Amino acid sequence: MVHSNTFEVSTQGFGDAIDVSAQVAASVAESGVRNGIVCIANPGSTAGITTVEFEPGAVADLKEALQKLAPEKARYHHNDTWDDGNGFAHLRSALVGASQAFPVKDGRVALGTWQQIVFLDFDNRPRRRKLVVTVVGE
Repeated sequence: MVHSNTFEVSTQGFGDAIDVSAQVAASVAESGVRNGIVCIANPGSTAGITTVEFEPGAVADLKEALQKLAPEKARYHHNDTWDDGNGFAHLRSALVGASQAFPVKDGRVALGTWQQIVFLDFDNRPRRRKLVVTVVGE
């Protein structure tokens, strides 16, 4: 069985972090899949999906680490090409990844106790993002 749906989130950009665990869990429940896999994907190149303990300290640490890896104020060839100032967002998205997959066991997303699914919008402006959730299994 394959079940797919989408949901939207509004973001502020610049590393805005949103816990989307509940939306993914709802998609799994709606699918009726008991055992399989769920994939959440961002169809874009300036955002990412990861897991982290969604508490202020861990989120701040993640944002600081990404700022060190791909600083907003650095020179990016992408900005030379498009003059849109979001080269750092594209690089952060490439580093984090635009999708993640998780096991589904007994009709639930198999996450660790302190693990949440987090959407990160790296772009340099607020956005309305559409995320795609696909559940495959039996």
